[in-house]
Amino acid sequence: MGDAGARRGRRRRTVLSVVAVTLAAAAIAWLALRDTSPVGHFTSAAGNDQFFAAYDRAMAELPAPSATLDLRTDYGVVRVYRFDGANPTAPALLLLPGRAAAAPMWADNLASLSALRTVYLVDLLGEPGASVQSRPIENDADQAAWLHQAIAQLPDRRVVLAGVSIGGWTATNLAIQQPDKIAGVIALDPVMTFASMSAQAIIRSIPASIRWVPRSFRDSFNSWVAGGAPVERVPVADMIEAGMRHYALALPTPSTFDGAELRGLAMPFLVIMAGKSVMHDSAAAADHARRSLSNATVLIYDDASHAINGEFPDRIATDVAAFLARMT
Repeated sequence: MGDAGARRGRRRRTVLSVVAVTLAAAAIAWLALRDTSPVGHFTSAAGNDQFFAAYDRAMAELPAPSATLDLRTDYGVVRVYRFDGANPTAPALLLLPGRAAAAPMWADNLASLSALRTVYLVDLLGEPGASVQSRPIENDADQAAWLHQAIAQLPDRRVVLAGVSIGGWTATNLAIQQPDKIAGVIALDPVMTFASMSAQAIIRSIPASIRWVPRSFRDSFNSWVAGGAPVERVPVADMIEAGMRHYALALPTPSTFDGAELRGLAMPFLVIMAGKSVMHDSAAAADHARRSLSNATVLIYDDASHAINGEFPDRIATDVAAFLARMT
């Protein structure tokens, strides 16, 4: 190996060493500082109050729900908001938010989607929001069980799941584990579903996940995920930051689905990947979805970041309308 090759090798080893040290330090800090409660919870009364003050401000940007439901499951009480919409006899849309988010993150999508169907918004169990976890969620089967139990209490015979980020994974996981109530799935830039998370996303999330670091770290991470969009004094962003700071998660790491699990899905899928997502290789994820799903429409929005639902609500609604029309 020449001098240039040797230098490249040393630089690569140096970078890998830095990454390894960073991850090891993060693991040590997490072990020392982690909350050992078996269920997700707010870490203080003041933190709870701060989160729900932001949550209420974000909810105020939505129209008043047609109904607010608290559905009891084996794993806790699940908060669901119903917004009556078009085609009330057709399967409703049930929307699942991303990590550390909650129902208000769908504010930009609600009007256009409720013009298509009745819409349910869900606060994920074990995440910051109005759902209250009471029993440990230990694996993918548990993640499916609580959502299946909640959906079973709705008057709808079947629903179309739509999820962004971890919500897309949650929708796909339920379709794999307990598909009987699921008419179709819409996955918006889903993480850990068709591709693993990028190393950059993992590394940059470390300081943002430590509750006592300054807010600027979380704002910087959230802005990076959203393609550089400003997040200060934005109600939904304030809610997400407050959840990251004041809520202790106690959820298992999501499993990446294998090809056999995805090939076994018979219901129609609409997969929309964000071309500028920093969370994964979107082109590779789209290719994997096309190869693995037997009944799927797979699209890439080239200019979208991981905050795809807020950036392209009208385009998403158009593609969802076409998807729903093909299902009938």
